Amino acid sequence: MQKIEMLLFDLGGVLVEFAGNDAIIELTSGRLNREAARRFWLDSPWLARYETGRCNEQEFAAGVIADLHIDMDTAPFLREFISWEIGPYPGAMELLDRLTQRYTLACLTNNNELHWNALNAMCGIERKFKKCYVSYLLGCKKPAPQIFSHVLADCGIAADRILFFDDNPECIEGARQAGIKGYCVREMEELLHRLNDLGMLQLDN
Repeated sequence: MQKIEMLLFDLGGVLVEFAGNDAIIELTSGRLNREAARRFWLDSPWLARYETGRCNEQEFAAGVIADLHIDMDTAPFLREFISWEIGPYPGAMELLDRLTQRYTLACLTNNNELHWNALNAMCGIERKFKKCYVSYLLGCKKPAPQIFSHVLADCGIAADRILFFDDNPECIEGARQAGIKGYCVREMEELLHRLNDLGMLQLDN
């Protein structure tokens, strides 16, 4: 493996707790199982529009409500939606502080204005990264090839010197097609195990 310069992190499901999968299962009274809920957030055309800045929050809420066939108005749905951004997993911010001693840190997140602002209000997460690649600001989202092309063009670091961590295998495959080595990890325990296996936590060497 080439000498790694940048660690690129997804947020939700890796460093940050997102309760949206469980919430969708509950809202649909179990019509969607966990994998179907995960796929819903990955594939929803309304979430894609919202997370790439192509619709407003009211349009997004109305579209998701219709697609899920749930009896709910947009205002209460949006109140629930914003509450699903729980915040960093315990130890996540400390881990980033540790890793930044040796590596350039960046995040690549499919995200929207509501959740991004809420997360920054909670913990100022954008200050933990040298670069923040946020889908609603870029106009594209993972796993589209153009978002990885943008990351590579912007950061100025060769693809083989970047490691990417995401909880969706589809996004890992997108990164690999761009030449970026990726690992599918879910929550902090898997992330820590992977970083340890890679020797990334031995920062005093």
